[in-house]
Amino acid sequence: MSLGNDTLAKLREIVGADNVLTSKEDLIPYSFDGTAALQQMPGAVAFARSTEQIAAVLKLANQNKFPVVTRGSGTGLSGGSLPVSEGLVLCLVKMDKILELDRANLTMLVEAGVTTLTISDAATAAGLFYPPDPGSMKISTIGGNVAENSGGLRGLKYGITRNYVMGLEVVLPDGEVCWMGNKCVKDVAGYSLRDLFIGSEGTLGVITKVLLRLIPKPQAKKTMVATYAAMDQAAQTVSDIIAAQIIPCTLEFLDRTTIRCVEDFAKVGLPLDCEALLLMETDGHPAAVAEEAAKMEELARKNGAKEVRVAQDEAEATKLATARRSAFSALARVAPTTILEDATVPRSELARMIRFVDTVGKKYNLKVGTFGHMGDGNLHPTFLTDERNKEEMHRVEEAFKEIFDEAIRLGGTITGEHGIGLAKKGILPKFAGDAQMRVLRELRRALDPNGILNPGKMFD
Repeated sequence: MSLGNDTLAKLREIVGADNVLTSKEDLIPYSFDGTAALQQMPGAVAFARSTEQIAAVLKLANQNKFPVVTRGSGTGLSGGSLPVSEGLVLCLVKMDKILELDRANLTMLVEAGVTTLTISDAATAAGLFYPPDPGSMKISTIGGNVAENSGGLRGLKYGITRNYVMGLEVVLPDGEVCWMGNKCVKDVAGYSLRDLFIGSEGTLGVITKVLLRLIPKPQAKKTMVATYAAMDQAAQTVSDIIAAQIIPCTLEFLDRTTIRCVEDFAKVGLPLDCEALLLMETDGHPAAVAEEAAKMEELARKNGAKEVRVAQDEAEATKLATARRSAFSALARVAPTTILEDATVPRSELARMIRFVDTVGKKYNLKVGTFGHMGDGNLHPTFLTDERNKEEMHRVEEAFKEIFDEAIRLGGTITGEHGIGLAKKGILPKFAGDAQMRVLRELRRALDPNGILNPGKMFD
């Protein structure tokens, strides 16, 4: 249904006339997120500045039965913040304050619209560390990170967003405000409700404030890049590193296609005659870092690394890390449409899965580059295509079906960090099974009986 004039007038009363957009030109930037080939025009966009305003908007939505899609910076890669046609986009980017940094308890309380980089920089300035580092961290907001349970390059050692959320303020679909969690390291009173909302993709409530756990900043870090003639050599290096009881903070890979695109884009001096590149970083106490770095270099060479380049200072470390962090941007220059996915398999199956992606790409005559988190089995097969070519897009869809089927067959999952959203909701039932799908639907129905929050996302 379209938003009527009375509804729009009430929205302007709640958030202020300047914070409601209705003209087509103003709405276009909010008609899509970071997911390729998906777009839908909303009826209006409202910018909230407080929890109270959000509560009032949701009460109005329940009263008038219109859909609400919460949005941060719109960097999501599964269509999770795609608007519902003629519905309301509730944007939280103006709720961007760091409310408290508590050094005594190693916590930070922030509003949902604070960017991940701002949180990281504030922690660093206080001599502390916030580890989650999604690829979009410069612009993604913490509310979106929590809603998607975002990962990042440091996930192998430090974990994902869920591991750093101690508390949440959430506005429930009926407008009631609920706080869950606290600064206590131990708390097992009742159900862990905050874990229900982490990764819920905006379908169960609107996250307004987040209490984050911080940790001491590592004293030292060492970065190196190893290149190989075969992906199996890189994969075996990873297995040997883990078997040696070393858990690097970063253990990332690029395939041949991605290496060439990155070098053309970033000019970081990568060799172009290799099939695989491994970015390895260790951090912690200086003595431990030196020992682990030496051991990782030894294992890389033992497994046939053509070259191991060790950063001599922070500037060179940043340059080497750019080889991985710029992968998506580099691939995006090759074709009009870049479709990035995130199938995840057990570490032991990663090399096999990478070969399967390459085989599928050749089968459907598609250009594909693969990179990702080799340390935790999370790979990002990236198809370089053109959404205007309907026949080619059909081949991309068929290729991804085979990739996700294989990931499931190998004991993996259909998403490691991007979420389900619209892009993968058709695959979720096969992965989750009947019982899990029933529980998911019942939970959603119990919290949002009118179905106003992000309808059509994750599952119908």
